[in-house]
Amino acid sequence: MTLDQAATKTLIDIVRHAARTEILPRFRMLDPDTIDTKSGPDDLVTIADKGAEKVITQGVAKAFPEATIVGEEAVAEDASLLDTIKDAEMAVIIDPIDGTWNFARNLNQFGVILAVVSRGETVFGLLYDPLVDDWVMARKGEGAWYGRPDGTERRLHMSSTSKLSSMTGSTSIRRFPKETQYDLAGLFPDFDRMMSFGCACHEYRTMAFGFVDFMLTAKLMPWDHAAGIMIVQEAGGYAALLDGTPYNPTIHQGRMIAANSRDSWEALREKFDFLID
Repeated sequence: MTLDQAATKTLIDIVRHAARTEILPRFRMLDPDTIDTKSGPDDLVTIADKGAEKVITQGVAKAFPEATIVGEEAVAEDASLLDTIKDAEMAVIIDPIDGTWNFARNLNQFGVILAVVSRGETVFGLLYDPLVDDWVMARKGEGAWYGRPDGTERRLHMSSTSKLSSMTGSTSIRRFPKETQYDLAGLFPDFDRMMSFGCACHEYRTMAFGFVDFMLTAKLMPWDHAAGIMIVQEAGGYAALLDGTPYNPTIHQGRMIAANSRDSWEALREKFDFLID
């Protein structure tokens, strides 16, 4: 399936409405009893996450009644929803607040991610910044674009370098086993800079703008990566699991590199080959 401009505008408007009504009013205003944990003490969920997912889900269901909707918080309640992505003609995957840990601690590095997947292939991706009210988006085969509510648009292209010492990268080292973290951290000086955003939305946005050359991850939940990977690819980048398997949103286990080019990915894979499962 394909989405036209009208359909993607509708999705963007739904996300913007949820941000205005459920996320922004609660930023830096959360009471402690409105913050909860899921799988562990660092896996947070807030009243804003739940409210935003509800509003986006309702908006998508009204505009696209044929859609299968897979929200991060809904999956926390019913993990079997993940299985619906593979065969759905239109699966809308929602991360209502990506970077909840940051959001809950009054840090401004958070966003909303939405992806549309058809038969296991991402056809639309949106990385939205509620604070600035702008977005990075892509439709399959049409490039990656930066957009604003006033109609401003700019096509995005990733920079291309395969020289490791010149690269800026990002990773969340805590996603890797403790015994691996020391070896991984020991490689950081070989790059120009290594960062941790704590927010896939802004990691992928910054890659699409050409300011980060690669991202290494050990967690592959589709609400974190389906939109961002397609956007990076549409901006000229390349992504695959470390074992060479091409990424798709039905893969939920493994370690992955997204990079500014295939050549960069190959060099990075050789550098991080000890992480291959």
